[in-house]
Amino acid sequence: MDSSKNISELINSSRVKVTDELEFPPVILRVENVTIGTLGNFSASTGKAKSRKTFNIGVITAAALINSTVLKYTATLPSKKRKILYIDTEQSLYHCQKSVKRIVELSNLSTDVHPDNLEFLSLRRFSPKLRISIIEEAIKNTNDLGLVIVDGLRDLAYDINSPSEATELITRFMNWTEEFQIHIHTVLHQNKNDENTRGHLGTELNNKAETIIQVAKDSIDRNISTVRPLIVRDKEFDSFAFQINDDELPEILNDFSESAKRSKTFDYFEVSEEKHREALTKLFQENKIVSYSVLVDLLQKYYSELGYTFGVNKAKNLKSFLENKRMILKDGKNYIFNEEFYY
Repeated sequence: MDSSKNISELINSSRVKVTDELEFPPVILRVENVTIGTLGNFSASTGKAKSRKTFNIGVITAAALINSTVLKYTATLPSKKRKILYIDTEQSLYHCQKSVKRIVELSNLSTDVHPDNLEFLSLRRFSPKLRISIIEEAIKNTNDLGLVIVDGLRDLAYDINSPSEATELITRFMNWTEEFQIHIHTVLHQNKNDENTRGHLGTELNNKAETIIQVAKDSIDRNISTVRPLIVRDKEFDSFAFQINDDELPEILNDFSESAKRSKTFDYFEVSEEKHREALTKLFQENKIVSYSVLVDLLQKYYSELGYTFGVNKAKNLKSFLENKRMILKDGKNYIFNEEFYY
């Protein structure tokens, strides 16, 4: 087939008309009544290192395994899409088996028999290129496949800051999900110093994913992890929290509330101009010029008075944010308030 004919066929297969009768893709994953995953799309969990992202996707997998509800996740895979392929790129065989056991226990199934509809592959020892080839082959050769878990996405790339590699990898995800009518849920770490997913790979993931879920350790009680929507094409679901019980299984905190969560976590991008101005006005009322170390301490103090509690690292990030937005200005080694800032 010549190239021009091939391109023409691709154009024809890509054409969308107002008269086409297209159905909404089958919903296979929900948080309560909010859609987070459909066949033909992909989604992701993101968070800092050790925020218990693997526990969260274990719950998703357990719900899919029994096609029911586990914690807050509900799975409704069609009868011919009940198979699950779980890819782990980070853990040893021993710890992968612990993950399998956790999934089975969360499903209330017996650990004496491996579930027929769960295929779990440990790919830590392979190169990124070979991992991709293995995943593609497994997808092609797994009958009745509906859900693929990839923990984690970063290990499928040599350079997460390569735009071309990021585009190629996410394009593969889109091809796999559309061609085989599956849903892929993957995992990618956030940057250490901010809430953004890592590198160009994270940017491309955010641009193309159906849903992005953030998992974070609570800033006050480190035994608690919170789960909240970052990007959802449907309406946003209510944030929730879980902790690890004595059996090393996640369990829901029923008394968790959104208001409590907001008092414990802090995203300076979501703070209104009025709140920023109020905190900074109080901070600089007594001290027209402050040093770096004093500024970091006072940011914690005056923002906490408005209900935003955070630690030293977050205060340093906030300082950089305020400086970039020209809300505060550097004066030699010190800082002053720019009362005429435009947010």
